[in-house]
Amino acid sequence: MAEQLDLNLLRVFDALMDTRSVTAASARLHLSAPATSRALGRLRRAMNDQILVRAGRGLVPTPFAQRSAARVKALLEEASGLRADPAGNDPGAWRRTFAIRVNDGLTPVLAPRLTRLVAAEAPRVRLRFVAQDSKEADPLRDGSLDLDVGVAGPPPPDLHTEPLFADHFVALVAADSALGRAPHLTIDDLCAHPHISASRRGLARGPLDEALHRLGRARTVSAVVPSYAVAVLMALEENVVCLVPLLLAQHLVERRVPFRWHTIPLDLPSAQVEFRWHHRLDADPASRWLRGKMRAAVEPLTSREAGV
Repeated sequence: MAEQLDLNLLRVFDALMDTRSVTAASARLHLSAPATSRALGRLRRAMNDQILVRAGRGLVPTPFAQRSAARVKALLEEASGLRADPAGNDPGAWRRTFAIRVNDGLTPVLAPRLTRLVAAEAPRVRLRFVAQDSKEADPLRDGSLDLDVGVAGPPPPDLHTEPLFADHFVALVAADSALGRAPHLTIDDLCAHPHISASRRGLARGPLDEALHRLGRARTVSAVVPSYAVAVLMALEENVVCLVPLLLAQHLVERRVPFRWHTIPLDLPSAQVEFRWHHRLDADPASRWLRGKMRAAVEPLTSREAGV
């Protein structure tokens, strides 16, 4: 006789798909590992699919499981909405985690501000900041992410987008270096001193190189690193230049990290930073609350930029 699917089995499926681990799913579900393994067996019989298969030392989902993950998560959310929750509109009573993907050039600026605002109103809410390893929309669709913050192209039709602020790049240098003591940065400086490039895709060229090329000039990129965190540490060395977003440079200088930033003496494009969420969360009270906190975290930064 075939197993029958029920909400408890679907919760196991959802946890397994999110964690790709029987042990981690067990902890999330407050079950023993053997109980979760037995539930996985029941899922396989009920869905007529292996769901998760061994790959090296880990587990990977089957194509059927991948196709079904977003539908199962939506079903669980819909079922949860059928039960009245007296604390549903009270952030102070929530016990949950929000996942937010942020470019690492913005994380040091936004994360502490947003965390303070959230903790003041919802002390048992946890924020999980996710590295922007890609800009794919699937994590928003399947519920792995609640918000995505950064610079991206035109959104798919199932995502909502709201602009946060426009930022541009500046040159970050060590405050006690010759460049740090200079009154301003020149094109000759940009071309004479080595640069550190922060790029998760390993890119050494960008808009600055194009602008210099139009003048018949070029810079030297001595190292390409995968994150701004590494790049700014390297920029503490003598007479090294690192291009970073202005908000990050201001944040570091205001917190007395020994840096100075210079305006780049070339016309470079600005970047529009926005945040995105899936349309199924558009009317969700918790998601709307989180988006409001994000706006509140950003507002002082944008007011400063506007000279308010």
